[in-house]
Amino acid sequence: MPRPSRAPRPAAARPGVPFDTAAEAWFWCVQCLLARADGARITAGLGLVARPCDPEDVLMAAERLLRRGRLRRGHLRVLGEAGRAGLPPDPRVRASETPARLWAEAIDRLATALMARGIVQVPDPEEARPDGGRTGRAAAGGRAAP
Repeated sequence: MPRPSRAPRPAAARPGVPFDTAAEAWFWCVQCLLARADGARITAGLGLVARPCDPEDVLMAAERLLRRGRLRRGHLRVLGEAGRAGLPPDPRVRASETPARLWAEAIDRLATALMARGIVQVPDPEEARPDGGRTGRAAAGGRAAP
């Protein structure tokens, strides 16, 4: 009888619901890691929503970006602080302008890496359009001709 492989499966091959945004994935990752540090036992598939990754997958994506020079230590510092606080830095607060910029840069770069791995949902191009994907007169608010 062949032994089951212990190699991790790619995120795309795992059942689960991808995150809507990289920020959502990051906050989930930090919450899981903090819970584990407090003694919680994290078991895959037992949460309210099954996810296509482990918390370490998100963390390793950020570390990979750091090694490749796409993120700097300042980015990781802000990601860690925001993750522990459970809120991103507020760009409207003068003292948070630089952390907010670093947060936005880090989340943007992390989103690309997490989308490539199937951890974050790739946005539908139709939904990204300002008119919600509608065309013609319906997009302008008028009624479409029958």
